[in-house]
Amino acid sequence: MGTWNSRGLRGSSLEDMINHSIEQYKKNGLALIQKIPTPITPIRIDKTSRHITLAYFEQKSTVDYLGVVQGIPICFDAKECASDCFSLHNIHSHQVEFMNQFENQKGISFFLIYFSSRDQLYYLTKEELDKYLIRAKNGGRKSFRYDELDEKFFLKDRKGILVPFLEGIQSDLNSREHKD
Repeated sequence: MGTWNSRGLRGSSLEDMINHSIEQYKKNGLALIQKIPTPITPIRIDKTSRHITLAYFEQKSTVDYLGVVQGIPICFDAKECASDCFSLHNIHSHQVEFMNQFENQKGISFFLIYFSSRDQLYYLTKEELDKYLIRAKNGGRKSFRYDELDEKFFLKDRKGILVPFLEGIQSDLNSREHKD
């Protein structure tokens, strides 16, 4: 269990962009997705502003978002990366386990990775994540590089949609169909 100390919301710009995109998808009847709050126990509250200044996580979080896209259950998490190398330490085993169980129930799980230095969004499929996790488990790199990523999963800007992850889901579904 970790401690949360309010120093502003790290990654809030990515979260804001995702939330805006979710609202646009909902407004257009394309998806219904909710941000899943992480349960916390407040320890210290500033009496004047009534803001929580110190809290403990009650339990490990699973993923940031859950929902359905045109009948397909989805779950995903969002991560930011300031360099061209994403450490697998940023992805926790309890998240991977939840995603495994979710996929076993015919859902689609993925990560949205924002490479901030490049201003690039990447849709990381569960299958691609597994490839990197297996490599790390077998003594290889405990990270993946930007230049290793599959070009078709980089998300392109779309008018009105800041994080067009539905396109990533479509590419993911197409890849799964070709394997069956």
